[in-house]
Amino acid sequence: MTAASPLSIVAVNLPGGIVPAGDLLAVLTAAEAAGIDHVQFGHRQQLLLAVEPSRRWTLLQALAAVGVPGEPYKEAHPNIMSSYVGEDVFYNATWLREGVYKDILDLFDYQPQLKINLVDSRQTFVPFFTGHLNFIAAETSNHWHLYVRFPRAGGLYTWPQLVYSEDVPILSAAIEQALLSTAIDYDGAPATAGARLFAHISATQPLAPTAEASPLLVPTFTLPYYEGFNRSGQQLWLGIYRRNEQFAVAFLQDVCRLCLHTRIGQLCTTPWKSLVIKGIALPDRAQWDTVLQRHRLNVRHAANELNWQVEDRCPDGLALKHELVRYLNEEDVRTYQLCFAIKTQPQTGLFGSIIIRTQAARVGTQYEILHTRDFNPNSRDFVLFRQQVRRDQLGWYLAELCHQFYAQRDATAAPAPEQSAASHNLPLPGAASTPLPRCRRCLTVYDQSYGDAGQGIAPGTPWASLPSYHCPTCEAPATEFEQWHDPAALPEDASIMSP
Repeated sequence: MTAASPLSIVAVNLPGGIVPAGDLLAVLTAAEAAGIDHVQFGHRQQLLLAVEPSRRWTLLQALAAVGVPGEPYKEAHPNIMSSYVGEDVFYNATWLREGVYKDILDLFDYQPQLKINLVDSRQTFVPFFTGHLNFIAAETSNHWHLYVRFPRAGGLYTWPQLVYSEDVPILSAAIEQALLSTAIDYDGAPATAGARLFAHISATQPLAPTAEASPLLVPTFTLPYYEGFNRSGQQLWLGIYRRNEQFAVAFLQDVCRLCLHTRIGQLCTTPWKSLVIKGIALPDRAQWDTVLQRHRLNVRHAANELNWQVEDRCPDGLALKHELVRYLNEEDVRTYQLCFAIKTQPQTGLFGSIIIRTQAARVGTQYEILHTRDFNPNSRDFVLFRQQVRRDQLGWYLAELCHQFYAQRDATAAPAPEQSAASHNLPLPGAASTPLPRCRRCLTVYDQSYGDAGQGIAPGTPWASLPSYHCPTCEAPATEFEQWHDPAALPEDASIMSP
């Protein structure tokens, strides 16, 4: 990830994406004293402070003094994510209310080293499976599904039993201790490693018996519009997004003061690096307008700009996002029910139905485009759409993939004319493809027609002659690759079409 400047990054975790207005004001005061005039929110709902190295220690001391510890930004202790931000804003929960979130978060008496997600299964605003321990609310009150993603090997394991709310922190600590220990090997196939983990935890950390976990129904993805003033019952909520991801400290200080003045106790951060303030009384709307006007903030950006995820503090990825948003906007491409992620580093945990990922190339940077098989970002079954794409071609290929998504939806809704997919030079889902070696851990594909310039492998080099090959993304050995058929592969002549 390319740093914008030689600044030190201090992360302030905001568990569950919830922060009391007074605590945030104290953090911002400490940041201002350290010479910081802008801050950012991360995609795990944390706060990121960029400080001069000479002032870093002073900032850490000031944060500790107000009871909000900071740490170097390497995600040694990732923030616990939750979907509380969307409750009574984008959806109505059944049993998973504010009190349940806070009770669980308060029971964490340690700083997790694994990524933990606490999400309601009725919403799609906060991702389900981007953590190592993904707790997803079950239909049964105060019970959770658990999906474990192994830190080294990847892959998801479905915990065979539901987890009671009060046991979430206890079970998280036990699983973390087991997975980070070198005493037991949890590499290999997720089902095998998961069964070994479940047996170990059941023997060493017995919990109250619960029902067996029934299959989780993942809802159809729709990203709600999360910006501007919006009505919720007899109150308003306000969503604030910044195109450059930078929030002025002075602006956030005014927001916190107004929250305290109007008896709003807390603010919420989102996985989309934005801010949500709930519970604004209708008569107080004018005061909020005054703050937005004072700081010249626009709170009505286009929806096709809000459905993107970029790695934290990644100016190259952010610049590419802006280029692609402009292209799709100029071409008037529909992106409803889709979201996009730009990945320049492995294992960054971004969330997207369409993934743009950097690839090594002889000259410059090229990209590969993947999508989830059903275009639901909460699905983990990725399909390779295109490899070795130049930057100036990305917009065109993304537009084609968006057309394929809607053609696929049309095909499931009603029989479509045969020429509907051909009109976009795209095959219908299910087209045959040549099997390609694919990494089980990160889904990177080796295509011998391209080779791997980053490892000095010439185009045309067959897979069978590369027994010592290592994945260029996650460094997995060749033994971790499987033969994979891409049902959505383009026909061979698509590679010569001019975008």
